[in-house]
Amino acid sequence: MSATLPRTVREVRLATSPSGLPAEEHFTVVETPLPEPGPGQVLVRNRHFLVFPGLRTLIGGETDGVPLPALRSGDTLFGPAVGEVVAASPDSRLRPGDPVAHLLGWREYALLPAAECTPLGDALPDPVAHLAQGSAAYGALTRLAGVREGDVVFVAGAAGAVGSLAGQIARLLGAGKVIGSTGSPWKAERLVRELGFDAVVVRGAGSVAAQLAEVAPEGIDVLVDTVAGEDLVAAVGAARQGARFALVGALSGQLSAQGSGGSAPVEIDAFRLVVRGVSLRGYSGADHPDVEEEWTGRFGDWLRSGEITFPHSRIAGIDRAPRALQELIAGRHFGAVVVEL
Repeated sequence: MSATLPRTVREVRLATSPSGLPAEEHFTVVETPLPEPGPGQVLVRNRHFLVFPGLRTLIGGETDGVPLPALRSGDTLFGPAVGEVVAASPDSRLRPGDPVAHLLGWREYALLPAAECTPLGDALPDPVAHLAQGSAAYGALTRLAGVREGDVVFVAGAAGAVGSLAGQIARLLGAGKVIGSTGSPWKAERLVRELGFDAVVVRGAGSVAAQLAEVAPEGIDVLVDTVAGEDLVAAVGAARQGARFALVGALSGQLSAQGSGGSAPVEIDAFRLVVRGVSLRGYSGADHPDVEEEWTGRFGDWLRSGEITFPHSRIAGIDRAPRALQELIAGRHFGAVVVEL
């Protein structure tokens, strides 16, 4: 490896398993020797990685049905990252300088099999945009909900990484009215002013169902739900005939101080689902392997034309990553949260 590379590098580990929500004190930033690639491996210098709420579930250990392993005390955190290859074994298809995406974030340098890296190419104008969580939103809207011209679309959790893109995508796919929900007035204001939402209901500012009925008196045709809980109950009450619901997250349970982030129980009116002919399906990217490439192509075109934006906060430095996760769980950020190394 090049003599310009450091001898030691830093990574974020889970220091202790919390009994409730993870906080900054449950993590530690440690130095470790710089690894060297073996056969079929590459060493990637990470430039950015995503802080995502699903870590709460992995840390809580309730991973039944989740395609990612639980995190135990002493484990290094992981998640989507982008960077460039700095060293590769001679048999690797990747060479130094190649920009790639992978799932070993939360560290300055990642050693992993070349087969687990995705070359970035030039589909997106900014490599950081590869950390956008729009694929789930796009897949839910095109494969499950099938947005039609003029539809009234309700995005639950509209200020998060998925929801902030879902509202924009729905509009580009022909929605006639886009309504969001969020947990704070300042986020609601930004959703309308910056992302073009027609209206936003605010959890904690009165009944979500009553607010939704006021801003969508004609009802809703489509739900993209990242929250569940009260938002899902309200959406069922507002469903029009033949409404299509796509569930892409359950943050009301994942980010609850009770439990371990692996369940989100909610009581909904099944009779309403039956008489209104409502379809309710969960979205999994693994069930739709064609979505990622399609989304990346359209996302790149929309970004270049200015028809869509990637709302995100950039946090500088790996030392601030644990606090960024705590702030994300507390709802202090708008859009995605990205750590810049």
